[in-house]
Amino acid sequence: MENPVFVLVHGAWGGSWCWRDMLTLLERRHVRVRCVDLPSSRNGSPGAIALADDVSELVLATERLEHVVLVGHSYGGMVITEAAPQVKGLRRLIYVAALVPLVGESATDVSRLVRVRTELDDAIEVEGEHLQLTPRRAESALYGECSSETREWAVSQLSSQTIASFRSPRSSAATDVPTFYVKCRNDRAIDPGLQNLLATRCDEHLELASDHSPFLSHPHHLLGALVD
Repeated sequence: MENPVFVLVHGAWGGSWCWRDMLTLLERRHVRVRCVDLPSSRNGSPGAIALADDVSELVLATERLEHVVLVGHSYGGMVITEAAPQVKGLRRLIYVAALVPLVGESATDVSRLVRVRTELDDAIEVEGEHLQLTPRRAESALYGECSSETREWAVSQLSSQTIASFRSPRSSAATDVPTFYVKCRNDRAIDPGLQNLLATRCDEHLELASDHSPFLSHPHHLLGALVD
C-alpha cells in the first residue's frame, strides 16, 4: 500500500493518550499516523452521546486522507466498523482485541456472544447515564502486563463512558476492504474466547501474548502486527 496513514481509534474510557508509545515507534518508522478522541469517552459528555457521534468524529478526521488504515481497539472496533463506508480513502481495517459487530449488534450484544465474566466487568460502575471504572480493578483488567509506572499513569487518564455508546447497534453496510484481527491471549477485559470468535469475522488474524493493552505493554510486538 502506497504511503498509508494509520488512524488510531481508542477503546472505551480511553483517549488518544493511550497510543503514546505507538506514536513514537510509528514516527520512527516514518509512518503517517493520526489519533482520534471519541466524544463518548470524554469526561462531562452528555449521556446521549452514542456510536453515531463517535463515527462522525472519526469520519471528520479522515475526510482529506488517502490510503487510510483504521485501527480500532476494544470498543473502537465498533466505531471503525460503523464508519468504514463513509471513509473514502479506506484501504484496511485492523482490530486490536476489539469488538467486531454484525449489522444490528451493539457493543453490549457483541460482548455477550461468549458468556464469560471478565475482570473488566467487575471494574464497571454505573453512574447515571455513564459508566466508570474502579481504578484498582481497571488496572488489573486493562494493564496487567504493563510496568507499575505505566499502569498508574494509564489508570489516572481513564474517563467516563456513555451507556448510550454501548447500546448503539451497527447500521452500516459491509465494505470490501481487507480486515485483520489482532488477538490478545492474556486479555482480562475481552475474553480470549470471544476474540477467537470475532477473529473469524475478519479475513486474517494473529495472536499476541499480551494483555488488553499491547500498545502500552508490548508496543514493539503490536508495531510488527500493524506494519510488517
